[in-house]
Amino acid sequence: MTNLELMNFWIESSEDDYKTMKDLHSTNNNAWALFIGHLVIEKLMKALYAKTNAEKPHAPKTHNLITLIDSCNVEVDQAKNAMLAVINTFNISARYDSYKKDFKAKATTEYTTQQIKNIEEMRTWLTQLLT
Repeated sequence: MTNLELMNFWIESSEDDYKTMKDLHSTNNNAWALFIGHLVIEKLMKALYAKTNAEKPHAPKTHNLITLIDSCNVEVDQAKNAMLAVINTFNISARYDSYKKDFKAKATTEYTTQQIKNIEEMRTWLTQLLT
């Protein structure tokens, strides 16, 4: 797969996950909406990695958004880093039973709505970097 084919693969997969995140949020499945929201951002970062690393387009095998964005060699301001740090926790919090109960309690409608806005802001930024 060429780097552009890989980039498009990740973009399409992210778009599917974005729709799923929105559907989950609309039915108040907030913890899972945030978990999927993390995947939206992760996949766009892997697309960006493929774009910026044509010789070796396969991104590091990690779910850590900070590690991924660092490997893309783009400048990230403090506000975006703070958002990424929060979004990064959604992967772990929704995945393991020991965290799920606390995370579900945290993922109120208000909290989730705000975090989805943050995910959408990151999504817009990453999409701009991909065009």
